[in-house]
Amino acid sequence: MLNNNSFFFVGIAGTGMSAIAQYLKGIGKNVSGSDRLFSKDKKLDTQVKFEAMGIDCYFQDGSGITSATDIVVVSTAIEETNVEYQKALSLGIRIVKRSALLAAISESKKTIAVGGTSGKSTTTAMIFHILECAGKSPSLITGAGLSSLQEKGLLGNAWNGEGEYLVIEADESDGSIVSYKPYISVLLNVERDHKEENELMQLFSTFKANTSHAFIVNAGNKLAKQLSNGIQWQFEAEGVVGESGYEAFGFSQNGFEISFELNGMRCNVPLIGKHNMENTLAAVAVCKEAGVAVQDSIEAMKTFKGIYRRTQLLGHNKERNIYLIDDFAHNPSEVAAAIRACQQICPTVMAYFQPHGFGPLRFMHKDLAIDVDAALRESDAFLIGDVYYAGGTVNKDICPSIVSDAMTGNAVFVGNKENASAYIVENIHDNTVLLVMGARDPNLSEFGIEIFNKI
Repeated sequence: MLNNNSFFFVGIAGTGMSAIAQYLKGIGKNVSGSDRLFSKDKKLDTQVKFEAMGIDCYFQDGSGITSATDIVVVSTAIEETNVEYQKALSLGIRIVKRSALLAAISESKKTIAVGGTSGKSTTTAMIFHILECAGKSPSLITGAGLSSLQEKGLLGNAWNGEGEYLVIEADESDGSIVSYKPYISVLLNVERDHKEENELMQLFSTFKANTSHAFIVNAGNKLAKQLSNGIQWQFEAEGVVGESGYEAFGFSQNGFEISFELNGMRCNVPLIGKHNMENTLAAVAVCKEAGVAVQDSIEAMKTFKGIYRRTQLLGHNKERNIYLIDDFAHNPSEVAAAIRACQQICPTVMAYFQPHGFGPLRFMHKDLAIDVDAALRESDAFLIGDVYYAGGTVNKDICPSIVSDAMTGNAVFVGNKENASAYIVENIHDNTVLLVMGARDPNLSEFGIEIFNKI
């Protein structure tokens, strides 16, 4: 597959697609792509950055696909009725799934693959950062932009290094995780998300079997631990895993920094949330297998700048002590973890969540109500908005109010963004974290900033 020269990505602005497109451009391929959000008049930041890299951008109308195109790349979200899918068929151009292309790329390097239902993007970024600090010049393909790379004017979710390692985020939602044959892999957690637990366990079991050198597992997660039989490498927060393991104790959060003891050494990380102690543990364990001493990894984590839309601080109204924090959280455990992380900052958290699809809402609404209810304090509020619809054929017979109606805490269905904005501006108090959560919607961060500017 990689012997071809010209690649066209359908839906190139998506996080997974954009990372692979940038990587291929970095190794000298001719890359172009389309997205339904692209426009000649009002260009997305993604489009501007792509064009600066030499990646041609088109509206999703088929105009960018020609007889000179070798491969058309699609994600599972692209249906066969799509106009560009049909044009590729009519021209006899090979169509490949994003996951198959990533699998082919991963076979060209010593790949470190990060799996699990939560925390993949953050842990992938941590591993990349530690390896960079250790002088190993890794490559990267992930789902969220690293702040350190965005500061260079890049999208931040891909990098072409000169070293032997490629760090990737391995997705289980579309089943593609079984396609990878990593050198080192890590399983962060297994929780009902997109798929039922038994199906996830089958996928992650194959993920383990495909790993050639070291499979590292979170022994603190009930289901993940079931895959720890016969392996040497594991980690656990607030637990004991034996001589071959990595452990952390004494978690504390002071403002926007967490601190804990990692294998007997003090570790300080400029992030929030106890879940990031587990992510750090995982990254340190992985990097040890890649030749980085634990103490060097801990030192590197002091300078980790975080990633885009993962409990990312976007604003602070000092007069009213109101913080705006943006997060990609989209499954029940992630939403609850983000809320708990923000509770350490202010006495009140006003959390707004936008479901990222009708299918996911139908699948997770019961767990979402239970997990968020358990996380909320009496002073907190949970606001759920309309479902973000990204197009395609889907059953829309479910309303987000099914979540708020099932909750006992302070939960409100606020409807569309206009109504949500008005509700937040009218009801937010001083000394509050405004937490905006959701996936897929490229304008969600801007929505949060618009509200914050009205407060």
